Amino acid sequence: MKRNSQEHSKKLRAAFEQHMNKARDLYDEKQWQACFYELENAHVLGQQQIWPHTLSHLWMLKVGWKLNNWKEILGQLLRAAASPFITPIWVPLGNTGGANISPIKPMPLREELKSYFKE
Repeated sequence: MKRNSQEHSKKLRAAFEQHMNKARDLYDEKQWQACFYELENAHVLGQQQIWPHTLSHLWMLKVGWKLNNWKEILGQLLRAAASPFITPIWVPLGNTGGANISPIKPMPLREELKSYFKE
């Protein structure tokens, strides 16, 4: 059982990295909305591990800054600061991590992410 859990964690981590890389490319291309969407996907995939969870929030903060969206900036500052402490305790599955969503609200998984959570 533990081996399956480790394999699942590796699968999630690889998918997280894939979405983060895509988000970075979109960021470099100044495609802020598309970048944020990829960061939301990365958030869902990485929210069970402290560093990936925190990193997704830090990148959302960067995009919020580029969009001059003060609600997003404040929300991401709070989420990035809290994620190292909250992640080991509880994370709401499917939550996309944006400031427009309650940080404690579980959400339905996006279609493109469902295959990572079937186990």
